[in-house]
Amino acid sequence: MASRPLSVMVLAAGEGTRMRSATPKPLHRLCGRPMVLHVLDALAELPIGKVVVVVGFRSVDVVKAVQAEAPPELQIEFVEQSRPLGTGDAAAVALTAFDEGADLADGDLMILPGDTPLLRPSTLAELVRTHRESDAAATLLTARISDPTGYGRVVRSKSGNVARVVEHTDANEGELEIDEVATSIYCFRHGVLAPTLRRLSPANAQGEYYLTDTIAVLDAAGYRVATFVAPDPAETAGVNDRAQLAAAEKVLRGRLNDRWMRLGVTMADPGRTYLDAAVELAEDVVLQPGVILEGATSVGPGAVVGPDCHLVDCTVGPGARVTQTVAHNATIGEGAVVGPFAFLAKGSRVEPRSATGPFARIEFDEDRQ
Repeated sequence: MASRPLSVMVLAAGEGTRMRSATPKPLHRLCGRPMVLHVLDALAELPIGKVVVVVGFRSVDVVKAVQAEAPPELQIEFVEQSRPLGTGDAAAVALTAFDEGADLADGDLMILPGDTPLLRPSTLAELVRTHRESDAAATLLTARISDPTGYGRVVRSKSGNVARVVEHTDANEGELEIDEVATSIYCFRHGVLAPTLRRLSPANAQGEYYLTDTIAVLDAAGYRVATFVAPDPAETAGVNDRAQLAAAEKVLRGRLNDRWMRLGVTMADPGRTYLDAAVELAEDVVLQPGVILEGATSVGPGAVVGPDCHLVDCTVGPGARVTQTVAHNATIGEGAVVGPFAFLAKGSRVEPRSATGPFARIEFDEDRQ
């Protein structure tokens, strides 16, 4: 993959009206982390030179969140799309952040939306690899699904080249039978993107410039357009409303729990264990059903947490036993026993090898600080 320079555009300017929220869609959280950060986490595992994030609605909030939590290995710049004129316009705005030069002209440019938090790094790497091996001007990540209703269909020429993407409402009877659908994820040869975007037209019901129209423009100009079919169609799903947000979080939580179990953590009921992405667990930790660990919570070796605990930004020492407890920014010492039905106030501390007893309420003690 290091044969040519690789840059990325992340389109995160949307308001997300279907979320019915004052929070910008890219900042809705999954496993305690803003949605757009999950996309950037996947990108951080690829050899990328620059990432340009396109912001729009409440841009200051999105920029602050990304700057605060983005993987440090990514070189990120921001551009603002002042008016929501479509994904094609967003890509054109993002191009202004790239300096002209041979490296960019000969390099590749991946474009993906900031609302696809389930993408795996391996899928993105295969997209780029397919793009380079096929020597295509553009490569589209596609998916094959049993019910493609509502999705844009990938229409191919007789030679097998991708000719265009047709929206469901515009598809004829034959095109509706196509089960290969377009995602919003592309890899372009950098040098062809700018002239292609200049040929887009907003002659559609929304009056917007659509990035999907670049496929027909490239085909008409004689360029090769390739595809890579996602191994798991669910990876490419965008999050547009609260129901889809919950579904995506369930998938991410399953991945996270599976990772921790493979690292030596016991979960009595993974389906009832909820961990934020920033949580840290040591070997031989046991999590009983109904455990919710949020923020920067860490649990030491051999500790048992649960059932029914909600800990936020807490430290649990080695060998501690915490049962039916709610705590925020508390420290539980090594070998301590907390609960059942305990409440630990913000900043409180349970001393090593001590026991709170049932129905305890531990307050912050300034004299200990």
